[in-house]
Amino acid sequence: MTTTLGLTGDVMLGRLVDERQLQRPPRAVWGDLLPRLTTLDGLCLNLECCLSTRGRPWERTERAFHFRANPRWAVPALEAAGVDCCALANNHVLDYEEAALLDTLDVLDEADIARSGAGRTLSAALEPALFEAGPVEVAVISLTDNTPEYAATPTAPGTAYVDIDVEDATTRERVGEALDRARERDPDLVVASLHWGPNMVTAPSPKFRAFARWLVDEGVDAVHGHSAHVFHGVEVYEGRPILYDTGDFVDDYAVSESLRNDRSFLFELALAADGTVTEVRLRPTEIRDFAVHEARPDAAAWSRDRMRELSAPFGTTIEREGDTLVVPMA
Repeated sequence: MTTTLGLTGDVMLGRLVDERQLQRPPRAVWGDLLPRLTTLDGLCLNLECCLSTRGRPWERTERAFHFRANPRWAVPALEAAGVDCCALANNHVLDYEEAALLDTLDVLDEADIARSGAGRTLSAALEPALFEAGPVEVAVISLTDNTPEYAATPTAPGTAYVDIDVEDATTRERVGEALDRARERDPDLVVASLHWGPNMVTAPSPKFRAFARWLVDEGVDAVHGHSAHVFHGVEVYEGRPILYDTGDFVDDYAVSESLRNDRSFLFELALAADGTVTEVRLRPTEIRDFAVHEARPDAAAWSRDRMRELSAPFGTTIEREGDTLVVPMA
């Protein structure tokens, strides 16, 4: 029987999403996609905010935006969708300083939602998130090249920060340490969740492609990218999926009429019993009323066409099954 692990792009629950959610049930943020989310055997997302009512906006360096959600509704919302893992290595988890970051760690732990990519120290931030997707043991490492001032140190809270450069000795050492810790748990599947690169770019740079392939060569089974706010093409390398960017899943951002950052997919990894990824299924989604929904026909068609266009340079085989795109690994 096939096991399904869902991966999503950015989930930003602050600002207008937070305001709207305080007036409606927690599960409303998942719109009509909730039934699908709850059928998954596992679900991992990039949590693009802190979960707290404490802290003050970061002002040590210039920050245009600060994202914070009230855990009173945000944690029940994550639980309602069956979220198993939150990647925290990103450029917003410290937006309300250390107090809010520590609250985020604590409320996720209390809810038994695995996390990786941020911690009370650098060592803690490098720890993998561990969870079960059905019978498959999954380990997720979470890394970012965004906002170096948010980087954890040996004695201070923050993110698992790296330069995206396979030639950089510090990067190789830090990624190697995270992967070694993941492998020590003997998981069936290792996922690298990367919050990398600038906003609103439409394709990975050669350096990013080299880094993703290096991760696979180092034993990563799936690369889960995010940060650009728009989805990128999918590559299959050595029989493993590289999702260079999974776009936005929930937020309140202004929408580019050309890049359509309100449109993306729920990326579903089909897993064999031993954790091998056999295919990736892409279900079109769109953001409306500060919630994620199944994409309407016109939006779904746009996203399917765009994904084919962006994946063509990688030579990726993409099939169609109803409204869903299917990327086989073989």
